[in-house]
Amino acid sequence: MKLALCKVEDIPADKTKTVDFFGREVLLTTVNGKPKAILNICMHLGGPMRREGDKLVCEWHGAEFECGQGKCLKGPADRDSRLITFPTRIENGMLTYVYGE
Repeated sequence: MKLALCKVEDIPADKTKTVDFFGREVLLTTVNGKPKAILNICMHLGGPMRREGDKLVCEWHGAEFECGQGKCLKGPADRDSRLITFPTRIENGMLTYVYGE
């Protein structure tokens, strides 16, 4: 299964763009020039995330995760937790979600 998420050129370099993914919010951002798609849910209690520099920070309780791999940097989320990232690739200038490849 494939689903086009957004034109790559519309993804901000140091911020996030929110897109709908089957009723869930996904944050699109770039890390080291490469686009990333991350579910907009903190692993602590499900709060929304915002980008601050090279981190994603929970708006509810301040948990911090690194943008690249989604690893937890600071609680209250469990230090072993990770944000949910989506497998993507660029096809015809679009960041595309790919499943099962």
